[in-house]
Amino acid sequence: MTTKGSSRKQVIIPMSNDNINKFIKDSLLHVANINQSLKNAKSKVLVDFIHLDISSITIVTNKVTVQSDLYIIENYVKKVEDINTVNVNIPLITLIKVLFENHKHSLLPS
Repeated sequence: MTTKGSSRKQVIIPMSNDNINKFIKDSLLHVANINQSLKNAKSKVLVDFIHLDISSITIVTNKVTVQSDLYIIENYVKKVEDINTVNVNIPLITLIKVLFENHKHSLLPS
């Protein structure tokens, strides 16, 4: 799992095509369930929608996610009954934050 773009409002979860097809079939249910889990954790982040890419699903949120939000989303995805969790990749948020911070500093004037 990783995030995309400088806003980091898109959570990308790489998975197999079979898992993508199974997950996207009930995407509205998944949006509602993830939002309930985030609400229970008192997060201010909500999932707007889920869409598929070639080798991943993208969960688009209303705000930038933090590590605890990603943990909730990851746990939900891994608990979905139809999903083969062997084909769901682990979070890469720490790496993305480091790369983003390094890129941001390289844009600052010297």
